[in-house]
Amino acid sequence: MFVIIGYVVALGCIFGAYIIHGGNMGVIIHALPTELMAILGGALGAFVVNNQPKVLKATIGALPGLLKGSKYSKARYLELMALLYDILQKARKEGLMSIEKDVEDPHSSAVFQKYPTVGNDHHVVEFITDYLRMMVSGNLNSHEIESLMDSEIETHHHEAHAPAAAIARLAGALPAFGIVAAVLGVVNTMGSVGQPPAILGGMIGSALVGTFLGILLAYAVAEPLAGLMEQKIDENGKELQCIKTTLLASMQGYAPQVAVEFGRKVLYSTERPSFAELEGHVKGKK
Repeated sequence: MFVIIGYVVALGCIFGAYIIHGGNMGVIIHALPTELMAILGGALGAFVVNNQPKVLKATIGALPGLLKGSKYSKARYLELMALLYDILQKARKEGLMSIEKDVEDPHSSAVFQKYPTVGNDHHVVEFITDYLRMMVSGNLNSHEIESLMDSEIETHHHEAHAPAAAIARLAGALPAFGIVAAVLGVVNTMGSVGQPPAILGGMIGSALVGTFLGILLAYAVAEPLAGLMEQKIDENGKELQCIKTTLLASMQGYAPQVAVEFGRKVLYSTERPSFAELEGHVKGKK
């Protein structure tokens, strides 16, 4: 919703100011189809050449999510930490082997299904169960697991960042494609120098529309999308850091209620529940 509102405000103010100053929208509308074909067609072709198929697929898959609000809310983090608390508490009371079935088949686990929001998130469940499995095996110490977690989070970050970087590169290229379209318009105008001034003026105006559209699409459309995508990637990484911190605290001997407090502290302040909220939610879920 905010993405659409932002675009409406940006485009409304830009074209509104143009009209208020006496601008003729007919010139822009007349040149729009061909200029957009040159700019967007050239940019799309270069975008395909510049990115591997997996990045193209990830970019297309990520775009619809930009129109939605963030899924990382205080309620989600409360559920995540309650899930971690329950499974760590079970392991502490009944032994690590007691959570083996939960780890091997989380979709049938009463602990994971008690928290459907995070319990049905494939990436979250896989991250938690992979490292719980290592904890159950007992072959790695906390420092080795921490190093492995850091490597996985870094890999995940780079992989998730690829679509944002691709959109940012596209934003940087759009003004250049706008210039290409404008130059083609000028070349076309120079071939019609014998025409009356009114016709030549219209042709030059149409050519300049290409430069305008390239800059507009770059800094009012593509660049904001890349920035928003990066913010969503950072939120996703913060959730993994919360899980990492909680599990490592448990491996170092802290009680589950203390371990989840470690995890709570790494969250952004805007979504971080207070100590009392977390304690009340965990006790309410028992």
